[in-house]
Amino acid sequence: MACPPAAHPSPPRQPSVKVILTSAEVQRVVDRIAHQILEKTQGAADTVLLGVPTRGAPLARRLAERINAFEGTAVPVGVLDITLYRDDLRRNATRAVGPTQVPPGGIDGMRVILVDDVLFSGRTVRAALDALSDLGRPSSVQLAVLVDRGHRQLPIRADYVGKNIPTALAESVKVTLAETDGVDEVRLYGEAALS
Repeated sequence: MACPPAAHPSPPRQPSVKVILTSAEVQRVVDRIAHQILEKTQGAADTVLLGVPTRGAPLARRLAERINAFEGTAVPVGVLDITLYRDDLRRNATRAVGPTQVPPGGIDGMRVILVDDVLFSGRTVRAALDALSDLGRPSSVQLAVLVDRGHRQLPIRADYVGKNIPTALAESVKVTLAETDGVDEVRLYGEAALS
């Protein structure tokens, strides 16, 4: 009796990587968001930028620099650590609490623009809103993100979006910035079958 031929196992699925934004494109997107902020806020009057660590903080500083370059307006910049406001603290390993840096003059009565790298489920923004309420009472709160990848779990949307990237839930978006990672780039990671 002959044995059936040995089945060849399927080759393992390899992660695919696609560069969505190059360094030059990231700079153009930051410039565009800065222009949009200037247009929607009458020249960034009474506006404060608060970056959400890790990559939202350098993005907020870049936006402030570009706004200053375009209009000569110095926009106060701060950092809003959300670690203790996250709703996944019990499930994920605790990370070190970072400093929250409120600009001189505070946020009371100001338009606060929260700045982050990627908008996904909306949970980071929800945590930022909770953290913000402990700092003061802004006149309004807006959101600026470099990338919106969809798949919201909460009713949150960005006011300023650099790039909308339709993604599958299994995919991930990775933003790298020169200040934190040595290079400006946005990549989409997923799984692609080998051909």
